[in-house]
Amino acid sequence: MQTAPGGEVSPYLNDVLPDNAEVEVKGPLGGWFVWTPQLKGPLILIAGGCGIVPLMAMLRARRAADPTSDTCALLCSVRSPQDLWYADELSAPSGNETIRVLYTRHAPGGASRPTGRLTASDLEDLPTSPKARCYVCGPTGFVEHAADLLQSQGQPPDTIRTERFG
Repeated sequence: MQTAPGGEVSPYLNDVLPDNAEVEVKGPLGGWFVWTPQLKGPLILIAGGCGIVPLMAMLRARRAADPTSDTCALLCSVRSPQDLWYADELSAPSGNETIRVLYTRHAPGGASRPTGRLTASDLEDLPTSPKARCYVCGPTGFVEHAADLLQSQGQPPDTIRTERFG
């Protein structure tokens, strides 16, 4: 097993946990970073790298419930096209969805946005409002930056949910 550089869990699993040890795995225990179709209003999802995973679950739940009800915007920041998880699903927006992929290091040919980190201009056309629910997931620095940018665009802090790692 490989360990994640600077990781907390994988080095323990690889180097400390004895062979044949039993491990119990549970799902998320909190209710902070949760979206359900019963929550109304615009939805803003911002992912950094593999932070797309919980946001994809929200997007799928929205699509299954009623993809035409409220607007939904997903921004996913990745290093290169090869680093984009769920590329096929994300290439086909449904209903009132806007999906944008922001490349930080290598963009595909014909990309309309130059490579680079998330900026305020990337958020300008999002459906920010006091009624919007925002979910940001990714590495700590990315999440803090994205949340700050949302607030600078006028998004109330109490409508921004964050989940960070790394």
